[in-house]
Amino acid sequence: MDAQNLSHRLKTVAKFVPQGARVADIGSDHGYLPAALALQKQIEYAVAGEVVKGPYENAVHEIQKLNLANVIQARLADGLEAIDDSDRIDTITIAGMGGALITQILEAHPEKLNGIKRLVLQPNIGEPRLRTWLMNHQFQIMAEKMVAEDGHIYEVIVAEPSIVPFRYSKYELTFGPFLLEQHSPVFIEKWQGELQRQKTVLQQMNQASKPPVAKIKQQEEYLGLIKEVLS
Repeated sequence: MDAQNLSHRLKTVAKFVPQGARVADIGSDHGYLPAALALQKQIEYAVAGEVVKGPYENAVHEIQKLNLANVIQARLADGLEAIDDSDRIDTITIAGMGGALITQILEAHPEKLNGIKRLVLQPNIGEPRLRTWLMNHQFQIMAEKMVAEDGHIYEVIVAEPSIVPFRYSKYELTFGPFLLEQHSPVFIEKWQGELQRQKTVLQQMNQASKPPVAKIKQQEEYLGLIKEVLS
């Protein structure tokens, strides 16, 4: 993979970046996503933020190699600290991390979210937790997409700030309001796999010398939700 040949996962993230956006790609790794967006003339400006020195240097090399230094700034910084007010960032992309870590990154610097018009997030796990954070911080989910690649299934969540009060049900937080509607073959594949895994977990709990009653009840409720969504 490189900037000219993005993975299916990152191509999906890229599709949700608005034309003419000023983007901060947090955890940018090699900087492939902002570089691809710049090559396609899809963005006006980008910051490629990386907290680890090696990936940061990879991003710097990629930007220089493609002559994109006038469009993309690589910065060695922790999370949203990569963003300066002068960047006038309106879109944030965070892809390839756990939902808990993405939540921590957004939570750490709420002041950096002022003026942000769109978040494009691709958690590897922990999607319900991320959706809950978005709801509690008035970011409404505007689109979702599920992507299968190399034996993994990923969810892309697009959210925008809302001044209108809204709430998501436990069902929507777990499965995704738009993904529920789409009910795609990939969605069914993901949740059939999850159903089998969680049945095994429940079986192990029940076989314990001291079965954890509260956890078993919680697990049974979760399995009930999955069965309902698959029926």
